[in-house]
Amino acid sequence: MSQPISFLTQSLEKTTLTAVSASPNNSYNARSLSIPSLKPTKTLKPFSTGDVKILLLENVNQTAINIFEKQGYQIEFHKTSLPEDELIEKIKDVHAIGIRSKTKLTKNVLKHAKNLVVIGCFCIGTNQVDLEYAADQGVAVFNSPFSNSRSVAEMTIAEIITLSRQMGDRSIELHQGIWNKVSAKCWEIRGKTLGIIGYGHIGSQLSVLAEAFGMNVLYYDVLMIMALGTAKQVSTLEELLNKSDFVSLHVPETPDTKLMFGTPQFAAMKDGSYLINNSRGSVVEIPALIDALKLGKLAGAAIDVYPQEPAKNGPFFNNELNSWTSELQSLKNIILTPHIGGSTEEAQSAIGIEVGSALTSYINEGTSTGAVNFPEVALRGLDLDQDNAVRVLYIHQNVPGVLKTVNNILSDHNIEKQFSDSRGDVAYLMADISGVTSEDIKSLYEELNATQYKIAVRLLY
Repeated sequence: MSQPISFLTQSLEKTTLTAVSASPNNSYNARSLSIPSLKPTKTLKPFSTGDVKILLLENVNQTAINIFEKQGYQIEFHKTSLPEDELIEKIKDVHAIGIRSKTKLTKNVLKHAKNLVVIGCFCIGTNQVDLEYAADQGVAVFNSPFSNSRSVAEMTIAEIITLSRQMGDRSIELHQGIWNKVSAKCWEIRGKTLGIIGYGHIGSQLSVLAEAFGMNVLYYDVLMIMALGTAKQVSTLEELLNKSDFVSLHVPETPDTKLMFGTPQFAAMKDGSYLINNSRGSVVEIPALIDALKLGKLAGAAIDVYPQEPAKNGPFFNNELNSWTSELQSLKNIILTPHIGGSTEEAQSAIGIEVGSALTSYINEGTSTGAVNFPEVALRGLDLDQDNAVRVLYIHQNVPGVLKTVNNILSDHNIEKQFSDSRGDVAYLMADISGVTSEDIKSLYEELNATQYKIAVRLLY
């Protein structure tokens, strides 16, 4: 192959054509399902990595920046989220964007992203992204579902102890010069029952930590999940609420979990129990929580997430944001934290590595393993001795006859390996073909781009 083709990114009417280098790749991507090869493999990588533009918002961790800098990508970094009009302007030309929980990538924003290939959510949740619209445009979305699980579980244990001993109130009093040494209604957590709603990665880790403190653990989940330690799964949410001294929420944001915790659920809880919400702000009906605390039904609560949260740090948590804010702030034995469950150095470092590696792998190799809105497809790397080989990445509408059409286009070349999968209305084909000359590449690109049900195409060589 003589002249490399520059890195272009297009979707729907616009198609991505990517040239790649052929240097050895010794890196390991833990998320990849590629079959290990005994031979050294080529690095599938844009020939001119300087053409790849990445926008990073909300102070994404330095570990991710290091990964992107090593690739030679152009990086624009901001410590905060951006107003929608500025975000729309910034996103027009970038190939990848990295965000955390505050940036909203709605359809209105994404429709301006003409070159966007991939989105990285450097957090657990992805509800801030219009996942379906992104998939329909051929944009894969990655997150980090595991990396901050320990951080959230540890904070929950700290909150359980703090609430049980009323340490938050005593600390506030002493800061005000008030000495109030009391033991009334202050309890050890040993022997108490913790009810965990949602026994996933965080809930199960919390279960293990709680047992180490001598607590009894019950959990409720919509799925049957094997217990860790001596924890017991209960069949109904009501049973968990009736029996638990502490109730901790660890569920995702879905239509089923929105406002799942309101007046009936508080009524079902034990008198003098505690609620902890480190999951999503939409899960708890805050006015009902305020009533339960005022009436003495609950002895305390810890809240880390809210229906509306400020876009940046500063004096913005007030009644203009949520009408009940000042009333919530006035209550006794309630811990209010600014969505910091996963905000530890260890968690953010691990998230940066996990999501940064996933984005790089998708840009350079087409590997979509771990994508939350997209078919998960991966192939083992190309061998170093495979000259004139091209990797075809073809995203298309999931309708009959597409693969027949594509394979007819590829039929003049030897298909070394191929994998296709679908998710909803979107399908993704990855194929390595050999015997491709530089003259063939333009022809392949034009033919694939002209197919009826194409969403996006990339060629890596």
